Amino acid sequence: MAKARKDKPRKPNIFMRIGLYIKQTFNELRKVVTPNGKELFSWSFAVFVFVLVLMALVTAMDFGLGKLVLLVFG
Repeated sequence: MAKARKDKPRKPNIFMRIGLYIKQTFNELRKVVTPNGKELFSWSFAVFVFVLVLMALVTAMDFGLGKLVLLVFG
């Protein structure tokens, strides 16, 4: 049983893990590309249109199911 413990790799201490996390976070942030104005506008417009389509779909389903419930129980 004691031998099984020795074979297991040990985790670094908490401060080393925190330091590694911060280092990896900064490395990932360096990879981020900021969109230019045209890209930002086009993606914002696409999200806005997508939200409007989903709102219309949910509204239509709510209206249709409401009418169906009134027809069945009303």
